[in-house]
Amino acid sequence: MMAVLAPILIGLLYVVLSSLIPEPHRRKVNAVLVGGAGAAYLSGGALGPWELVFCAVMTYVAFRGLDSWTFIGVGWLLHTAWDVVHHLKGQPILPFAHDSSFGCAFCDPVIAIWCFTGGRPVTGWFRRVGAPEPRVPGRT
Repeated sequence: MMAVLAPILIGLLYVVLSSLIPEPHRRKVNAVLVGGAGAAYLSGGALGPWELVFCAVMTYVAFRGLDSWTFIGVGWLLHTAWDVVHHLKGQPILPFAHDSSFGCAFCDPVIAIWCFTGGRPVTGWFRRVGAPEPRVPGRT
């Protein structure tokens, strides 16, 4: 149970911490991070030249993500698929943690879903109970 729950909680923590970064920097930071995720398996080389192909695809997706939350979400889903392949092949993302790719395959879709919603900050969801609603112009 914890092998699934912990990565989901890590994904949620990532979303909360990313929400602290103001736009447009939030999108750009996330694009860079998804690009880095594309190179995460390079040192293992378990899939031979396909590791380089995947890295090139993720670099393109990350570049497009500089202007598009959708591309960042696609990048996280591509990384999820790569996690599954590596888990099945037996080459984890962290060599010292056998199920790390398995966990990553649960964490990444959480981030992708948030990206597909436009990477909106979720920190406002945690306002103090009883705190006044923010004023919206033209609304009484």
